[in-house]
Amino acid sequence: MNIPQFIQLYQHNASAVAHELLQGLSAPQAFTSPKYLYDTLGSRLFEAITELPEYDLTRTEAQLMRLHSADMIRHVPTNACWIDLGAGNCEKAGRLLGPLKAERYVAVDISVDFVRQALGSLQHQHPGLAMVGLGTDFSGGLDLPDVLGLNPAQARVLFYPGSSIGNFTPDQALDFLQSLHRACGTAMGSGLLIGVDLVKDAAELEAAYDDALGVTAAFDLNLLLHINRLVGSDFALRDWRHLSRFNALESRVEMHLQARHAVTVQWPSGVRLFAAGETIHTENAYKWTVPNFEALLHSAGFTQTRVWTDRAQRFAVFWATA
Repeated sequence: MNIPQFIQLYQHNASAVAHELLQGLSAPQAFTSPKYLYDTLGSRLFEAITELPEYDLTRTEAQLMRLHSADMIRHVPTNACWIDLGAGNCEKAGRLLGPLKAERYVAVDISVDFVRQALGSLQHQHPGLAMVGLGTDFSGGLDLPDVLGLNPAQARVLFYPGSSIGNFTPDQALDFLQSLHRACGTAMGSGLLIGVDLVKDAAELEAAYDDALGVTAAFDLNLLLHINRLVGSDFALRDWRHLSRFNALESRVEMHLQARHAVTVQWPSGVRLFAAGETIHTENAYKWTVPNFEALLHSAGFTQTRVWTDRAQRFAVFWATA
C-alpha cells in the first residue's frame, strides 16, 4: 500500500494576518476576508450548516454527482491526476476517484493537518493510489510547486466543489480561474470540475444564510472570537447580531455583523467606534446563471464546457476543458 506524502508550504505569519484584519476593520465599511470564518470551531459549524434544511447546496451537489456520474466519466479524463482544492475531509473527491480511475490525488488545503487523517483513511480505500497532501493558501491563485513532481504528460483534473467560487467578486473569480487554467498544464484532456450555486428566490437565499436554528449566526459571530485571538481585540458577542441579505444588483448574498448599539472596540494598536446599526461585512456568496458562468470560464481560457444541473436549476456542476 502507498503511504501519503505531505508538503506544507504555507507558513502562518501573525503580523501579516493582523495587518490584513486591522486594515479591513479600519475601512469606512469594515470588512474581513471570509477565510477567517474557518478556525477550528468555525469549520465544525460550517459542517453543521450543510446539514440544515435551509442550506441544500451541499446535498444538491452530491446528488448531481451521483445522478450524472456515468456522463461525467464520458467527459472527465480517467487515469488522471486529481487536484482537490480546499479538500478538507476529502469526502467529495473520494466518491469520484474510483469510478474515474484516478492515478494520483493531490489534496490541497491551507494546512496539511486538515487533510492528514482524511488522506490516511482514503489511502486504505485506494491502496494503489499515489496521494499527496499540499498545504498552501490558494485564495490568491493556484501555483503548483515543482516539488510535487507532476508529470506534464498526464491529464489533470482540478476539482473545486461546494461553490466556493462564490466568495470571489466576478473580477477576482476571473483572475482565479485563469490561475486554474494555467495549473491544468498542457496535457490533452485536462480541465476543471467545479460546483456553482445558481441564482434563485431572494427569500430562499437569505434563509440559507440565516437559518432558523441560528447555526449560521453562530458561525458568523464566532469570527469575532477568532479576530480577538489573532489581533488582541475585545469584541464581545453580545454587542453584535448576524445579518443576511441578497443584493440583487450584485447577484450576491452578503453576510454582515451589525452593532446592536454604539460600541467601542479596542486592539493593541488602535480603537474604533462602531455606531448603532453599523456593520462588518464578513462574506459574499455570489450566485451565477449557467450562461454567465460559462462565459466566465471561456474568458478564463477554458474551451468546451459540459454542465449538469438539477431540474429546478438551483445548482450546477461544470466540466471545462483547458
